[in-house]
Amino acid sequence: MSSPLSRRAALTGGLVAAGTLALPGVLRAESRRNISSFAAQDWRDHFDDLGKSTIVADTVSRALHYWNADGSDYRVYPTSVPISDELTKRGYTSIVRKKVGPSWTPTASQMERFPDWKPIPPGPENPLGTHAMYLSWPAYIIHGTHDTRKIGRRSSDGCIGLYNEMIAQLFEICPIGTQVRVI
Repeated sequence: MSSPLSRRAALTGGLVAAGTLALPGVLRAESRRNISSFAAQDWRDHFDDLGKSTIVADTVSRALHYWNADGSDYRVYPTSVPISDELTKRGYTSIVRKKVGPSWTPTASQMERFPDWKPIPPGPENPLGTHAMYLSWPAYIIHGTHDTRKIGRRSSDGCIGLYNEMIAQLFEICPIGTQVRVI
């Protein structure tokens, strides 16, 4: 006869395994707390037309919504968002520049808070990940991250972060001039 502890351990192990198998793609049971509850968005609630393409970055549900110029391609990506409301800029902007392998330089406000921070060249230590799309607002960027724990969380100093694989995908389909709204 097995002890109650053994049955409990077996039951818990089975439930964990079942939960892990039920999660899609790269998400694992231990990262479920990072998963966002995406709120549905309709581009018409934010823009008069789709323009070259359209992005709505929802800081509450931590999701980036993308529509192409004719609305035939709609995608939703999980994101990281700013740590606080003070660091969150909301409103209308656009993508003005794109860069593969961006380098990172601390902003003036970051240097005030963290005087020992130094610029970081492209690579695995760079907080901008593999791709960056610069907005018309100075120092605000939609970018990748090498630290996947940040996705689904309040973890940035103002930027919108995506998994590197997802920012690479978005980078390819977003032309300069894409209209963006951060809500």
